[in-house]
Amino acid sequence: MDIDIKGIVIISGNYGSGKSEIAVNLAAKSRLKGMEVKITDLDLVNPYFRSREARVALEKLGVKVVLPDRQYMHADLPILSPAVAGMIQQPSELTILDVGGDDVGVTVLAALENYLKQKTVHMLQVINLFRPNTGTVEGCLKIKQEIEASSKMKITGLVSNANLIDETTPEHIYKGYDLVMEVAKATGLKIEFITASSQMLPQLDMDRFHCPVLTIDRTLVPPWKKPLII
Repeated sequence: MDIDIKGIVIISGNYGSGKSEIAVNLAAKSRLKGMEVKITDLDLVNPYFRSREARVALEKLGVKVVLPDRQYMHADLPILSPAVAGMIQQPSELTILDVGGDDVGVTVLAALENYLKQKTVHMLQVINLFRPNTGTVEGCLKIKQEIEASSKMKITGLVSNANLIDETTPEHIYKGYDLVMEVAKATGLKIEFITASSQMLPQLDMDRFHCPVLTIDRTLVPPWKKPLII
């Protein structure tokens, strides 16, 4: 199954859930399918794993990357470039907003409320079973409520990104999928897709899943590791 999502897509979730990796890979894979893609990095909370670090690779693919002015590139301040507002007013076929973790990270969306409320927006909650506070349905629902309250927006879809990086096994991905299935039942929300690394994909029983799978090539890694080239 192909991922069928277009328009403005906000990638949200709790700290360490893998939002930026998903944003980067969704942008890259969608562009490789021929879609026009824009992405902006609104993660003003986490100074380490940010989609802006993959800018060169994305631009080589033809993805338009919108970032704060150069003087604010490494700032942890709620500074929004006019270009961000512009890309929302005139979105591409797929326009991805990578926002910070938990309720604090999505407060930046409140500054864009007047722009976003005029558009059809998909706001996805990324869930990693192995991160703090999202190992149960109740924890996932609590994070969901906090994100919605701070952003003044509603979550519209779910993503399972169950992984332990190099220690991930197929069973971990299956467990993550099962948890997000329970969250979907509790909320009535659609599972837009789940993720699996390109190395893990051949080991998975794809018949276990009733949703698309986004292949993840890890580009945002610690400095002692070599990122994969998209």
